[in-house]
Amino acid sequence: MTSTKAGDGHSDGTVGKALDVLDMVASHGSPVRFSDLLEKSPYPKATLYRFLQTLTNQGMLLHDPDSGSYALGVRLVRLAHAAWSQSSLAPIARPWLDVLARDTGETIHLAQMDLGQVLYVDKRNAARPVEMFAQAGKVGPAYCTGVGKAMLAFLPDDQLNAALTRQSFHRHTPETLASPDALLAELAAVRSRGHAFDREEHEPGIICCAVPIRSASGRVLGALSVTSTTARTTLAELEAQAPHMKDIAAHIAADAESWRFPEQTQEQGRGRKT
Repeated sequence: MTSTKAGDGHSDGTVGKALDVLDMVASHGSPVRFSDLLEKSPYPKATLYRFLQTLTNQGMLLHDPDSGSYALGVRLVRLAHAAWSQSSLAPIARPWLDVLARDTGETIHLAQMDLGQVLYVDKRNAARPVEMFAQAGKVGPAYCTGVGKAMLAFLPDDQLNAALTRQSFHRHTPETLASPDALLAELAAVRSRGHAFDREEHEPGIICCAVPIRSASGRVLGALSVTSTTARTTLAELEAQAPHMKDIAAHIAADAESWRFPEQTQEQGRGRKT
């Protein structure tokens, strides 16, 4: 979450501050009382209360008068569903994820970049499911996940620099790349071979091979991965799937561009006389 010190101006003004407060409630993971929000808030008490009231009035938050707690509002469910349909790769990629899951028998993840972090938008469980962090709807770190590194490696320099400032570089395991320099060296290798690895960097025993999903112009649309465990397979065996994964990623990218084509045609056709 991006925040400012109390009294400072937010780069995105009032809307940015309100979204900061919404993020504060969301990150708590359960209904949260005003006093708990105030402890972590960069805003004065009156300002925080005003934002909470506005967000509640707009249906973005729910307020329980008995407990005094705040929770995410049901209006967000409608907005999330619309975003999933309009902006997520998930509806487009669904049949291709099914193919990859069938062919590999392993866990498949589909992800997109969200403010420098990884947003998992879809998943297919392995034939023998394994418990792991990544689930559809969850946000994870980019610097220590295969899908995250696959996307970071192909971002333009300005976007990559912005994303790097949002990484915590917390060492989750002994294998985690815990510095910008280490990550940048790894991203150069990812660009060279065209796919990324998670070498137990986020969770012990969890490994993956990941590839970016890029448009015809090279823009990063997302990434997909084949994920397994060290008890079941090796990185070399997962890497053997990379050519097939890249083919699947190309199909998803082509379908994504075809899906957007009618909207582009409509915009290009505005103002024409018939």
